[in-house]
Amino acid sequence: MTVRHFLTLNDLTSDEALKIINRAAELKALHKARTVHEPLKNRVLGMIFEKSSTRTRVSFEAGMTQLGGSAIFLSPRDTQLGRGEPIEDSARVLSQMVDAVMIRTFEHHKIQTFADYSTVPVINALTDDYHPCQLLADVQAYTEARGSIQGKTVTWVGDGNNMCNSYINAAKLFDFQLNIACPEGYEPMSELLESAGDRVHIIRSVEEATAGAHLVTTDVWASMGQEEEAKARMAAFRDYQVSPKLMDIADKDAVFLHCLPAHRGEEVSEDMLDDPRSVVFEQAGNRLHAQKALLEFLIR
Repeated sequence: MTVRHFLTLNDLTSDEALKIINRAAELKALHKARTVHEPLKNRVLGMIFEKSSTRTRVSFEAGMTQLGGSAIFLSPRDTQLGRGEPIEDSARVLSQMVDAVMIRTFEHHKIQTFADYSTVPVINALTDDYHPCQLLADVQAYTEARGSIQGKTVTWVGDGNNMCNSYINAAKLFDFQLNIACPEGYEPMSELLESAGDRVHIIRSVEEATAGAHLVTTDVWASMGQEEEAKARMAAFRDYQVSPKLMDIADKDAVFLHCLPAHRGEEVSEDMLDDPRSVVFEQAGNRLHAQKALLEFLIR
């Protein structure tokens, strides 16, 4: 049987993605009912972190525990990867010892190379180009709050970063329209825009992009590794803050999402996360359940 990886949302069909979202809701209900569900008993997830994390580590580690398995945290200090062992060799070795590998790193080609040589599923827990696990939690959060996202309008506000790239893939996978409000020079990957066609639109005016939207979402202006650019980015994005006032021009039933951590007073106003239209903390909690559904799908 061919091993399945999850490096971008494009690794799933629309039907598979919807089944994972539905399964995540079922697993969330089981968790709230304190029902023991251990389909991955004695299975092991290797977790390679080259970028720091809160939500990603806790959700994957807790998720494997709840599914009856276990997880091993590996930082560059703990592995030969940090001492220059070829990615290809590490992939071959770890494939003999664990049932899946989750990687959070910088360059996307690293995780692609690891997957090419791995005989167990490899999961992208974030690279500089994509963050597909977060999109599963985002779609689950919208679905819980308002029902199907199909046919809706989503507005991305801010940098054309890895989250924005994954929203473009999600627009194709889940069949919604995507407006991207970003300043010139901060657009997402051009090849993704070309592949999306008229499903995705770049709109410079944040107000125009948000008008009538069913979902509004954003991310920090300077991601990990971009700290030296922070001053220039603050100037470029000063008109791209999401606030309750901006949400007022979206659809009356619109919701707000943010992948966190948030910088209050920058990409979001001080009060946006606490606005009734914000489902940010449910969204964060859904990382646990969406990833459990993904682990079931890949490992079983």
